[in-house]
Parts: sequence; C-alpha cells; structure tokens
Amino acid sequence: MSSSTTRAATRPKSGGEPGWFDRWFQITERGSSVGREVRGGLTTFMAMAYIIALNPLILSGAKDVNGESLSVVGVTTMTAFSAFVATLVMGALGRVPLALAAALTVNAVVAYQIAPQVTWPQAMGLVVIQGLVIVLLAASGVRTMIMNAIPLDLKHAIGVGLGLFIALIGLVNAGFVTRRPDADGTSVPVTLGQGGVLKGWPIVVFVVGMLIIIALWARKIPGSVLLGVVVATVLAIIIESTLHLGSKIWGVVTPAMPEKVAQAPDFSLFGQVDVIGAITQIGFVSLIVFVFTLVLSGFFDAMGTVIAVSDEAGLVDKDGQLPGIGRVLSIDGAAATFGGITSSSANTVFVESAAGVGDGARTGLASVVTGGMFGLAMFFAPLATVIPQQAAAPALVLVGGLMCAQAKNIDWKNTEIAIPAFLILAITPFTYSVTAGVGAGVIAYVVIKAVNGKWREPGWLLWIVSLVFVAYFGIHTIERLVQ
Repeated sequence: MSSSTTRAATRPKSGGEPGWFDRWFQITERGSSVGREVRGGLTTFMAMAYIIALNPLILSGAKDVNGESLSVVGVTTMTAFSAFVATLVMGALGRVPLALAAALTVNAVVAYQIAPQVTWPQAMGLVVIQGLVIVLLAASGVRTMIMNAIPLDLKHAIGVGLGLFIALIGLVNAGFVTRRPDADGTSVPVTLGQGGVLKGWPIVVFVVGMLIIIALWARKIPGSVLLGVVVATVLAIIIESTLHLGSKIWGVVTPAMPEKVAQAPDFSLFGQVDVIGAITQIGFVSLIVFVFTLVLSGFFDAMGTVIAVSDEAGLVDKDGQLPGIGRVLSIDGAAATFGGITSSSANTVFVESAAGVGDGARTGLASVVTGGMFGLAMFFAPLATVIPQQAAAPALVLVGGLMCAQAKNIDWKNTEIAIPAFLILAITPFTYSVTAGVGAGVIAYVVIKAVNGKWREPGWLLWIVSLVFVAYFGIHTIERLVQ
C-alpha cells in the first residue's frame, strides 16, 4: 500500500468519520497515528532482530537422535518467515501491537532436551501438538477464563515482573551484568561487567545508546527509542570496522557491514514435521512430560506478556481485561503450531513488543510493520543481523523500567496480595521465566487465602491452575515416580 493510499484511508471523511483503515486498526480511537505505529513497529523489529541470528545458532547447534543437525541457512529463513506470518496475522486480525517469533523459552527445550531423544521432524511434531493444545484451550475459552481469574493486582505484578525481566535481559545482553562463575569461590551469582568492572567497546555502545535514549525520552522527542538504537548501531559498526573486534567480543551479532546485502531464502525445512512419529515413537511418559513442559511454558509466558504489554499500551479495561483476548490467544497458539511446521520452533508473543509500545505503538498496524520487516529479512538476512544486542539493549532497559510504574497499582498493604505480587516480581527475572514467576505467585495467593479461611475466594479455576503449577515445578520428581 502506497503512502498516499494510507493517508487517504486514515484521513477522516467529510463527516468527520475515520476511514476504514483507521477504523479497522482503531488508530484514532486509541489516540495514535500512522506515523507513530510505523515508528513503533520498526522499534519492535530492531529490538527483536537478534532472533534471526540467535534461533539458528540454538537449533542448528544441537543434534537429534540420529546425529543430524538442522541447516543454519534453512533455520534462518524459517525463523524470519515464521515471524513474518505470525506477526502479520496478529497485527491484521488480532489488532494489537504484539509481535511474535521463535520462543527462547521453547527452542532451548526443543534443542537440548527433546531433539537428542527423537528426530528433528518428531521434535517439531511435538511443537505442533503443543500449539494445537494451546489453540484448543484458547478456542474453548479456558485460556481466557484463566487470565480473567487472576486478580487485577497480580496482573499488575506480572507487568512489573516482566518489566524487571526485560530490563535484566537488556543488561545481560549488553554485558553490563554478567554471570559470575561458580569456580571463583564466591556466592555472588551476578556481577557488574567483567570481574566487577566495565570494560570493552560493546559496553561503550550500550552506555552511549542508553544515555541518548534517556536524554531524548526526557525531552519527549518522538521516536527516541528508535533513534537511540539506530545511533548505537551506527557507532557499533564504526567501532567494529575500525578495530575488528570480532564475534568473541560482540557475541551473537557482530555489527559489521555484511559482505552481501541480500541472499536467497531457503525453504527446504518447511513442512519437515512428523506428528504421527512424535506420538507413536516416543514413550508415553516422555510424551506427556515434553508436551506438558512445552504447553506450560508457551501458555503462561505468552499470557504474562500479553497482559503486561497490553496494560502498558493502555488497551485493558478497568478490570484488567483485554477486549478480544480470545482472538489474540488463539492466534498465539496457531503461531506456535506454525513454528513447528516451519521447523523454527514454537512462536510466541515477544516481550520486546514493549519496546514498540514504549515508542508509541498502540494498534495492530505496528505489528503489521514489524511483520513486514521480518518478511524483508528473509531476503536481506545479512543486513537484518547487523544490529548488535548492545545497541538494542538500551531500549529494553528503558521500557522495562517504565513498565515498573505499574507497581503503584498493587495493594502493598494487603499481605494476601503483597506476598504473591512480590514473588512474581522477584522470581520472574531471577529465573528468566514468566511461567515460574506467575506460578509462584498463583500458588502463594491460593495458599494464603486458604490459611486465612478464605479458600473459596480464589475460585475453583485458580485452585486447578495452582495444582497445575505444582505439577510444573515438580515435573521431574513426578516423572521418576511414574516410570
């Protein structure tokens, strides 16, 4: 669609009514504009672009039961293609600023826990089954019921926990926070920079990008997040072209101008999935454990992200519910299935969507833009992987911090809420898992209500969910008992 057509579609008619394009995406209704949505969509893509390089590294770095590995070029194409389709559908039909791509909470499980015991087509068959289960839960209304059953205060806590999680991801990706090795004799799990000091040019890129974004944001400059990422990326490219530091210094993405701008997509992995073999060739107990783990991770990670990002975008109502949530969750489940079909692992809503929201995105048009960028990345993968994590990290840190403002909506004087909320806030970033944080909070909530003689208040559904989480935390023990 040309820019002139877009302006005509969004320009109010003579009677003052917005055009069909505006009405479909609710651009005016949500107080946004086409420019803000395009900017927000680009910001989200830049914050997520690393997945095009990282997902192939994770999946192609593992071998299946036959010692086979997936093609790096094939996984790269399928990662971009899968994100393109999933995000485009979420934007056009879900009409929310949520972008999807291969879930890091799932692809590692697929690569290092499932694939070594099965073939790659069978592993992706399990991913398809996971997606179908999530679609069934969404289509039946169960997933929406669970989201609506969670108290509003705990939904705000999920938003804050996710904000802390996003900020920590940014700090770790930048190298500002690093893991301290157990072998050094200290009990401190993480530290500042390298050995307690900040050093290296990648840190300079992060700090410069962070300061630029903060300064622009404080001045209320439109596109501050996007501008900061672009400037930091340019700085990183200049540093790398001058000093030739290499991937050992930068990590997943080296910010050097690629030898070629475009490359032909490789669709050879599309459809390489064996659902029947996943069911018949895997032991029953292993099958249940694998699917249960995949479903719980995808289910609650996406749920927490949808709640938090939608709340940050101002799309939830006074009860903390997102209109059209059933459609959004169904698309998320279908996207997980599609990820299995493309052999890129399950897709899910990305927390980096918050970066686009922080830069103004309020509608599904932003996701259409993000999806379009992933579509282009199939042909321009070398160019799409120029943005180093150190340049994108400042966006995550700032947006994560902004999401923590939701903490003011939590009733901290009520211990029945405060303790579960704290567990969500603490466990989500500390375990790198939204599922673990939500699970701990829900279990604590129902237990506290029960010991206070209010066991009926959580409702039967939250009691069932809490038992499911107990099984999730104790899955390995349960597995040993039933074998």
